[in-house]
Amino acid sequence: MDVSQSHLLLKRTINVKAIVTARWKDDAQQQLQAQLNQIDNQLQQLEMQGQRMIAEIQKQSLKPPGPETLQQIDGIQIQVNEKKSEFLEQKNQILQQLQQIQLLELDQEVQQGQIDSIFRVETGDNLIEKMQVEILLRDGVVEAIRGAV
Repeated sequence: MDVSQSHLLLKRTINVKAIVTARWKDDAQQQLQAQLNQIDNQLQQLEMQGQRMIAEIQKQSLKPPGPETLQQIDGIQIQVNEKKSEFLEQKNQILQQLQQIQLLELDQEVQQGQIDSIFRVETGDNLIEKMQVEILLRDGVVEAIRGAV
């Protein structure tokens, strides 16, 4: 086998960056707003489920409720509050992201995500250069591929 013809196929992670445009900002804000709406809906459902479960326990228990019943109700309330805290933390993070997006300047480059790619490496190739590839998007269209493809 001729050594000069040997090669390997390797996998690399490619950074995807986006150029901030008015359209990109609008799309990002709409996506985050949709996530906020979803969290608000989940919070409402959680609250209603908690109230239903408590009402059901109260309906099935003795009057006045005994210590076991009160313990069950407290347990449900604790679970609801813990889940509510998780949702509110997520909501806070999204609100911070919304604020950060509003502060971005047009034509600024921002990290959009990462994708995997298969590439060919041969004897004599600079592996470091071949690993450092990124894609630049403008409104979803590839504007540039940077690095050694």
